[in-house]
Amino acid sequence: MDTITHGIAGALISKAVCGGDDLFSTRAMTKQRIVTWSLMIGAIFPDADTIRDMLSTNEMLMITWHRSITHSLVCLPLWALMLAALTWWIARRFKWESPSYATLVGIYALGILSHIFLDLVTSFGTMIWSPLQWSRPAWDIIFIIDFSLSTLLLLPQMLAWAYQDHERHKKRVLVLWLILLPIPLLIAGFARSVGAPISPSYVMGAEVLLSAAFLVPALSGWGVRVRHVSWNRAGLLATTCYILAAFYAHHAALERVKKFAVLENLDTTSIGALPLPPSLWHWDGLLNTARGVYEIRMDLSDSTSLFSNSGSSPIAYSFYPDALPNRWTSAAQALPEVQKVLWFARFPVTRFHKEGETAVVEISDLRFPKIRPDRPASFTYRVEFAEDGAVLSKGWAKR
Repeated sequence: MDTITHGIAGALISKAVCGGDDLFSTRAMTKQRIVTWSLMIGAIFPDADTIRDMLSTNEMLMITWHRSITHSLVCLPLWALMLAALTWWIARRFKWESPSYATLVGIYALGILSHIFLDLVTSFGTMIWSPLQWSRPAWDIIFIIDFSLSTLLLLPQMLAWAYQDHERHKKRVLVLWLILLPIPLLIAGFARSVGAPISPSYVMGAEVLLSAAFLVPALSGWGVRVRHVSWNRAGLLATTCYILAAFYAHHAALERVKKFAVLENLDTTSIGALPLPPSLWHWDGLLNTARGVYEIRMDLSDSTSLFSNSGSSPIAYSFYPDALPNRWTSAAQALPEVQKVLWFARFPVTRFHKEGETAVVEISDLRFPKIRPDRPASFTYRVEFAEDGAVLSKGWAKR
């Protein structure tokens, strides 16, 4: 999950569960605001591991280091104790009223745990048992950037802020609505630019729901009667329901992938159903075999797409074969960097071709689909060899 969404989630949890207050105010720092800041910082903290990646020239850190010890359940108590101690010291230094040290430890632990959970439900993989075990569990429930989830986390906090001022709530609602109204169009434009267009019906639906969420409570007058904490608890409940719906959709998609393996009589080493934007209906089924990877795109809302749970219809799929073994692929697979790539990849495909006298080996993980035809897929590792076997270059393919 992206870092911004993690921070928004931490702020919502603090307001809905821990009695936290809004982050920004002209008033002096309060205990309730410290609660919100602490839980939000705790929810963001695990992504601090990307700082090492930015400062290092080691391009393997994104797969070997990111989402490791700062995302670890084993190390979580250590991080909570350290962050709580720092916060408690700062509060005493500025003479702010603060929760007790033990309470701060619990708040930071909750924030870090929310981060670990929201990363675990994506497909990237999170090393939750590091440094005891360096495996990468991934639940494949939510796409790594999910605008619907981010909206569910942010919108109730905005509404709570708007309606807490009874005298100026209509002005606040109108300003927020006008600011947010173009966002679905901007997201659709961005998606189109990267080759993943969003249906106009989804954009229109988002506009309608966004307008209803802001304008209906204001025009009917009941928005001001809803308590600040109730807006945030409603948001947390809606987010929970969304994730549960994603669990159910993932189960349905995975069942279709299993049926496909049976119908095609495939001997698979691993299978998966991975979320695709922009909705819970779209999934990418992947099946790893000895010869390569099979892929089936699914729309759970279309009973004639692939097959429904009650019947079957002609199956559309793609097959990505591995290159036949040769001295170049063997040499590439012996490289330490490629071994790390193969450890990280769940659905790897090896390709080989010649560019003049240069032999090129590429390893891609089909978890990360190729969006634009003129660019390689994310996490495609490329090795170039001279005719005598010398490595000319190696690294992530430029996107």
